[in-house]
Amino acid sequence: MTSPAKNPLTDRFGRTITYLRISVTDRCDFRCVYCMAENMSFLPKREVLSLEEIDTIARAFVARGVTKLRLTGGEPLVRRDIMTLIRRLGALRNDGGLDELTLTTNGSQLTRFASDLFEAGVRRVNVSLDTTDEARFAEITRWGRLPQVLDGIAAAREAGLKVKINMVALKGGASEGGNEDEIVPMLEWAHKHGMDLTLIETMPMGEVDIDRPDQYLPLSEVRNRLSTRFTLTDDPHSTGGPARYVHVAETGGRLGFITPLTHNFCESCNRVRLTCTGDLYLCLGQEDRLNLRDVLRNDGPEALDDALDRAMLIKPRGHDFLIDRDHAGPAVPRHMSVTGG
Repeated sequence: MTSPAKNPLTDRFGRTITYLRISVTDRCDFRCVYCMAENMSFLPKREVLSLEEIDTIARAFVARGVTKLRLTGGEPLVRRDIMTLIRRLGALRNDGGLDELTLTTNGSQLTRFASDLFEAGVRRVNVSLDTTDEARFAEITRWGRLPQVLDGIAAAREAGLKVKINMVALKGGASEGGNEDEIVPMLEWAHKHGMDLTLIETMPMGEVDIDRPDQYLPLSEVRNRLSTRFTLTDDPHSTGGPARYVHVAETGGRLGFITPLTHNFCESCNRVRLTCTGDLYLCLGQEDRLNLRDVLRNDGPEALDDALDRAMLIKPRGHDFLIDRDHAGPAVPRHMSVTGG
């Protein structure tokens, strides 16, 4: 565990920021129905932070007390030369400034990169996987192939990486474009293979091609339903993020719930998000932001420290996510793939 920073990043509400999520690209090789429109327009390369710029900004955060970095996308492993950045950030674990470097991925590239990730200092990855039914997987991801992802998960575990499965809970069964009926099979499958499963409520971000009220499944309902079949006991386990965990007696595994709508977690928020264009979003569900790319390119790395202080002054108390028939549109216009999944 690292020593506390001499000048930690603390917002107006007394919350200390120790966790930075970095979207290294808005591009992805899938087109998941709750995340993207099928025909996406991606950012021009000149607007995207270089790998060197991402490294510089990440180090500025670590110097101010951030102890956990998570790389996201889009799909982070489709970014060219991404391992160069991961190795540089992984070195911060050895220098005593960073406790953990992790990755959220769709799993499509893990067969290729798993061993390199472990060697670079990554010890844990989250794999976004909403079903183990091949036809339904193709429907949800549009472009994805399930065997490729399952092979990637196996390669990650073989390389020594701890794998957690993230599943966005979608209302309805296969005929309705959902995966509600797959939650129990996914739970049993993940725990059988020694992996935690975290369920996530769909979030109203960006214009997508489906009706969000038809898609939204409150996890409070899911937990109540699971409690009639499994023995769920609150588990204090934490990975530094917003998930709340329970232990499932019958499977011996952990189940997490990320509930931005039914039970928000804003009071304990320790996170900020950096997009691939350098926008530092102080809240996933608000538009408050400060562009660190412009600070870095116009004023140099020495100006980042003051910029981070300014950012703390505009971090909001919390988000205002709501999904119902009166609020069917996105709460914020940007897609999750732009902000970082």
